[in-house]
Amino acid sequence: AAWKTYLGRPATDGYRTDAMDTLGGALRPTRPEEALPVLEASLALYRRYWSHDEQGILFAQTSLANCLGDLGRLDEALVLERVIYSRRVALFGASHQETLRSGSNLTASLLDQELWDEAKSTLRDQLLPVARRTLE
Repeated sequence: AAWKTYLGRPATDGYRTDAMDTLGGALRPTRPEEALPVLEASLALYRRYWSHDEQGILFAQTSLANCLGDLGRLDEALVLERVIYSRRVALFGASHQETLRSGSNLTASLLDQELWDEAKSTLRDQLLPVARRTLE
C-alpha cells in the first residue's frame, strides 16, 4: 500500500525512495527475487539524484548485497561487500562501528565462498587489531 501511495511522485522525492527501501526490505526475507529489482532501482536513484549522500548509497548497497547473498549470487554479493567495506574505511575510518560491521559482513561472505586465506587476513590484519584498540 505504501508503494502505491508514493508511485506517482517524482523520482527525486525522498518519500518515494524511502517507500522503495521499505518495500525491498520487507520482500527480501521471503521473496528475495522480487526484492532484487526494487533494491537495484533504489540504489540507482541514490546514485543519480543523491550522489552526495554516501550513507544512503552505502545503505542501499548493503541491502542489495544481502539480497544477492540470499539468492545465492555470492560472487556479486562479495564484490559489493568489498566496495562497501573499503568505502566505509575511507569515509569513517577503520574503528567506526559501521566500518567494523561491514568488515564482519565481508569476512562472512569470504567464508561463505571458502576464501579462507583472504578471510583470515581480513580478520587478523584489519578487523581484530582495530577491535582490540577500540575496546582498550
